[in-house]
Amino acid sequence: MFGAFRPTQPSMVGLLWKTPWKLSRTRKANVRARLKQVDSVIEAVKESGVQCAALTKALELPKEHEMPPRDKYTVFTRHARGYRKGIHKVPKWTRLTLRTNPKGF
Repeated sequence: MFGAFRPTQPSMVGLLWKTPWKLSRTRKANVRARLKQVDSVIEAVKESGVQCAALTKALELPKEHEMPPRDKYTVFTRHARGYRKGIHKVPKWTRLTLRTNPKGF
């Protein structure tokens, strides 16, 4: 009761991070800008003449303008009802390549 693991008021509260259930317009615009920046970096590396396995893998990914909005802002998850969840619910989603999903989803 009075030890190191005693229940404190902040730990007794349920919701700690209040993440909105959908992306706002500005966050969607930031996602599109981030995808375009990645596309430009891939093109610059391609034009430099460097060849590596990571580049060939990156060239197989769809570009921002080729992706439907569903793939830009949501990702596949087997736990959600429609097998999709918002991209902003994924941990470290700004650093990951989340452009591909399983076929049919």
